[in-house]
Amino acid sequence: MIRVLVAEDQSAVRAGLVLILRSAPDIEVVGEAADGERAVALARELRPDLVLMDVQMPRLDGVSATRQVVTEGLADVLVLTTFDLDEYVFGALRAGAAGFLLKNTEAKDLIAAVRTVGRGEGLIAPAVTRRLIAEFAAGPAREPSVDLSVLDSLTRREREVLSCLGEGLPNAEIAVRLHMAEATVKTHVSRLLGKLDLRSRVQAAVLAQELGI
Repeated sequence: MIRVLVAEDQSAVRAGLVLILRSAPDIEVVGEAADGERAVALARELRPDLVLMDVQMPRLDGVSATRQVVTEGLADVLVLTTFDLDEYVFGALRAGAAGFLLKNTEAKDLIAAVRTVGRGEGLIAPAVTRRLIAEFAAGPAREPSVDLSVLDSLTRREREVLSCLGEGLPNAEIAVRLHMAEATVKTHVSRLLGKLDLRSRVQAAVLAQELGI
């Protein structure tokens, strides 16, 4: 079972999300929160596998709540967002969110996303990820969040995998492009995240864009 905490301030939206998730036999909703502070408190208390986190919430916004949940190692975070809130989206990714979904996501895609994060793969909906990364790349120039010298610790293969992550490719597509087994891709991703002190694949994708890899 994948244990999920739903954090959303709009009661009707939250109820809909809970209803969808509870329709899946392998997903259990263990708690609900209407604000960021409550989300963090429940994450500490319940230790869910995943927090479905809205970006805009009272008392403590979703980005700050995500940072606390991830930093304390309480759960993976799947962020709910809209594309008119880019600065919040990027903030959530830098805070270590495992992935993100648009609020108008279909029920089946929401369930699939929760299962994907539950398996340890944080890159959700490649087409959406590419759009997000493209908007990031087209925006005003930003200073890289890490020094370029950090990349010196990566092997040639790890750099290639990082580049693919920057394009929003999932493991299966990376495996095809680089002519390696999908399990090997997962190993390279884990190693490069550790070397770069990153918390998620999506964070790595944004970093790749920042560094122009």
